[in-house]
Amino acid sequence: MAGLEIVTVKTRSDIANFIDLPWQIYKDYPLWAPPLKSHMRRLLNPSKHPFWEFSERELYLARRGSETVGRIAAVVDGNHNQYHNEKMGAWGFFECRNDPEAAAGLFKAVEGWTREKGMAFLRGPLNPSMNYECGMLIEGFEQAPTIMMPYNPPYYVDLIETNGFEKEKDLITIRFEEWDQPSPRLERLARRLKRSNRMTIRPLNLKNLNKEMKLFNSIFNECWAENWGFVPMTDGEMRESVKDLPKIADPDLIYFTYYDDDPAGVAMLLPDANPLLQRLNGRLGPIGLIKVALHRKEITGIRGIVWGYKKRYQRLGAALMAWDYGYRKFRENGYKYCEMGWNLEDNRGINQLDTEIGGTVNKRYRIYRKDL
Repeated sequence: MAGLEIVTVKTRSDIANFIDLPWQIYKDYPLWAPPLKSHMRRLLNPSKHPFWEFSERELYLARRGSETVGRIAAVVDGNHNQYHNEKMGAWGFFECRNDPEAAAGLFKAVEGWTREKGMAFLRGPLNPSMNYECGMLIEGFEQAPTIMMPYNPPYYVDLIETNGFEKEKDLITIRFEEWDQPSPRLERLARRLKRSNRMTIRPLNLKNLNKEMKLFNSIFNECWAENWGFVPMTDGEMRESVKDLPKIADPDLIYFTYYDDDPAGVAMLLPDANPLLQRLNGRLGPIGLIKVALHRKEITGIRGIVWGYKKRYQRLGAALMAWDYGYRKFRENGYKYCEMGWNLEDNRGINQLDTEIGGTVNKRYRIYRKDL
């Protein structure tokens, strides 16, 4: 085996190697859904993506001779550290062959860089923060990932834990198959809420997307303010994250809940486009657009990405009202499954609601920590 070298990404060729590596790692993992390479290039580009307006990063490759066998990103998220008064360094975008020496070299590089930046501990995987893909899959490898959720080989767990990382928090997803009628008790409560006429639902207006997403972001930031690991998204990040929304969204399934005239909460359920991403294999282009048109019927499920309600309305049934609306649209629009999450493992309120309306915990992801 050729000797190991850890190199800093500096050239276009290095970036291409960084982005292309997963296609080697996952060639024997048919459930993996490749990201669009154009999206990855933009996300990692400090001059183009708004996350880097307040953050720093360094990218590393592990090489044996001319062959790239691993990659990782070291990140310092300025907004997170200011919001939580922490000195957190993050690692993310980790991919590696089953090569313990390469993994150790990559983590050592991250530790050195973040120490130089004055950080006190490492958390990951964050790609590049909790507002994007995050967590390492530790249970549910036999199931396909849903849109914007990570997937990884099982051996990654050993590569991480043998380098001194320990569990900090688990994230779970809860899946509904066919979403059969939930308990009569919830049905009665939902009917009572609708009869009061104080709580209403309004779907997103895609024709006025910028204004709608400012409202979405303000509700999101208030609802999640006290959640573990949360950091507010900037307006720039929100605009970036939804610029392709009209291409994939089901307008019925992004909606606001109002109590009288006050926005009480927001929900975003996106069609699970991963079957199309598998067909696209990282590239869109003219041929990719034809594939999307031909195979869009392969989208048969949804992922509940955002489901949040202001604290003062939680006990008034805002989440239940939103569930009732989402359930009916799910049935009307012919979806076959829904995966809710991720949820924090200790968020008992939402986890209890999801299971009471018929869901089952199906995957578990882990956030790791290591003190420096």
